Amino acid sequence: MQNSFRLWLTSMPASTFPVQVLQNGVKMTNEPPSGLRANLLRSFSAISDESMKESNKPEIYKTLLFGFCFFHAVVQDRRKFGPIGWNIGYGFTPEDLTVCKQQLMLFVNQYDEVPYKVLNFLGAQINYGGRVTDDKDKLLIGTIIKTFICQESVMMNEGYKYSTSGLYYSPTYETSEDVINYVRGLPFYPMPEAFGLHENCNITCAQDEALRLLTGMQSMVSLGGGGEGGASAEDVMDDVAKGVQDKLPAPFPLDVAETRFPTLYTDSMNTVVKQECLRYNKLLWGMASSLKDFRKAIKGLIVMTSDLEDCGKSLFVNDVPELWSKKGPLSLKPLSSWYLDILARVAFFQMWFDLGKPPPCFWISGIFFPQAFFTGAIQNYARKFNEEIDLLSYSQTTMSDIVDPPKELTSPPENGVYIYGIFLEGCRFDVEQTHQLEDSKPKILFTELPALWFCPVKNRVPCATDYRCPCYKVVSRKGTLLTTGHSTNFVLYIELPTDQSVSKWIKAGVAAFLALKY
Repeated sequence: MQNSFRLWLTSMPASTFPVQVLQNGVKMTNEPPSGLRANLLRSFSAISDESMKESNKPEIYKTLLFGFCFFHAVVQDRRKFGPIGWNIGYGFTPEDLTVCKQQLMLFVNQYDEVPYKVLNFLGAQINYGGRVTDDKDKLLIGTIIKTFICQESVMMNEGYKYSTSGLYYSPTYETSEDVINYVRGLPFYPMPEAFGLHENCNITCAQDEALRLLTGMQSMVSLGGGGEGGASAEDVMDDVAKGVQDKLPAPFPLDVAETRFPTLYTDSMNTVVKQECLRYNKLLWGMASSLKDFRKAIKGLIVMTSDLEDCGKSLFVNDVPELWSKKGPLSLKPLSSWYLDILARVAFFQMWFDLGKPPPCFWISGIFFPQAFFTGAIQNYARKFNEEIDLLSYSQTTMSDIVDPPKELTSPPENGVYIYGIFLEGCRFDVEQTHQLEDSKPKILFTELPALWFCPVKNRVPCATDYRCPCYKVVSRKGTLLTTGHSTNFVLYIELPTDQSVSKWIKAGVAAFLALKY
């Protein structure tokens, strides 16, 4: 091969990329600028004054051009906030903005009135939205772009503010240098309100960054001997395994469950509880077997397999072993919190099992497959009143006066179910005064929703002013679609009352969760 030979390769990030090519080549990456201010500076540094003069409506074009550039910076920089910014992190590129600028010039020049709906649709659903796969993210990006590409921004000029602080707006400018001077006066570190988020998101962002750092440090912990009188890694792992093994609850007797909860046409909850008991039994059986084998292997009585070795490493660093997480419910908790959560879940179903019938109210966080639970409840209503199940949907009533649902809700509702154990992120539900969504209090990242009454209603028309809050199992939000049509994470929408614009809560990333990370 000649020394002058050069090969130019472009690639998306891939774990299977040849290592030899990486070692012998010069690596280059094209990353978006970090921060709102830097992103805007980069966007306008590529715009010439001559290109802006091509428009026959220069004032309108310049205002909307700045709006598109600001939109581009916002959608890129929201990724640093993690799941509350985007359910899935998307790699938006400068080419997306370039296409939007070309379309803006075309539509502004050719139409007497600016087609804002067309610009919003092309920008949010085609140019940028072509990368967006999550349906909640599609709604979010469509809501964000309406803040910047709208008639109000053109009519009010600098009087139209992009955020509540009033710092961000489309300035009046003649040249790109004028815009750059304005952008240079913006804060280096913008507050979350610039993105439509609550100030608590700074705490969330810092926590996630610290967690990644600690996780990396933890992965480098040596599994060697303790030394200086300290316990060895093997002793620590054996102690943890013994502690888990000693408190492991007994599996549910499935033959007794079949007798107590026979399969009935009129009561789908019997099927739900049996399926849940079977799922938790599989987890308990797997935990008991792996703990027994691991403790034998660590003493040299049997061969230490790779699965058992990985299990021991996870026990040592307080992680949930993969052998267990595959069989258990979706969770982001460390081992210590995860095991307490499993004990609480099993105790809930043990109470249901001992009761011999559905309890008056349900701890929804403890249910392995909550989608089946909600389907079972609506099936019961449909069969009770001989209704078509496709015409039924849940009306959801918040029960703000209930403080302790298990103690206060002693009898089930006539129709539907009572549930509790749901958390909110991005806002709070005011149970004392307004009984609706309000801004979060400083430094309080999650708040608990009051108990909810889910009642099936035929041909229900949702209230247009309510916020359809997505509810997930865990705070990571993203999930994969199963063959059953259900997501591994998303559960359902909860309609919550509010007297503010629904778009505010969409941009704030407000969502509900059945379980937190601790």
